[in-house]
Amino acid sequence: MAQIQSVLSSDDLAELNRNVTDYNAKLRSDNQKLPQQDMGRDEFLKLLLTQLANQDPTAPLEDKEFVAQMAQFSSLEQMTNMAADFSRLARMMSGSDATNALGRSVEIMDGDNTINGSVQAVMRDDTPKVLVNGSYYNWDQVTKVYYEGDQNL
Repeated sequence: MAQIQSVLSSDDLAELNRNVTDYNAKLRSDNQKLPQQDMGRDEFLKLLLTQLANQDPTAPLEDKEFVAQMAQFSSLEQMTNMAADFSRLARMMSGSDATNALGRSVEIMDGDNTINGSVQAVMRDDTPKVLVNGSYYNWDQVTKVYYEGDQNL
């Protein structure tokens, strides 16, 4: 905030604060929700570039601050990549589980109905589906998989 005050006059700063307050109030009334509080990778990079472009040439960013911000950006990028990798891994595991149920008897909860039958086919997609008794069901609806000799149908 100290950098902004050294660049903007007190009148300009007061007008900027009024504009931000008015804009946030309009967002709340239009959307009936608060602005997003989490900062993503793109927002962080835009903020950093804006900060670098508008810094006071007589008081540039301290090296420690810049290195800390770059480390935060690097950590954010790594966490984003890890989250995407974990999502892919979870989808692959779910698809593998569905494929392993092929030919086995299953119990499926479809709303309040319980469906028992044998898995005749598997569609491996973002959400794997199993074909049971002529209808496809999402894999996450399967509540039990029976192995040979363990069918209590």
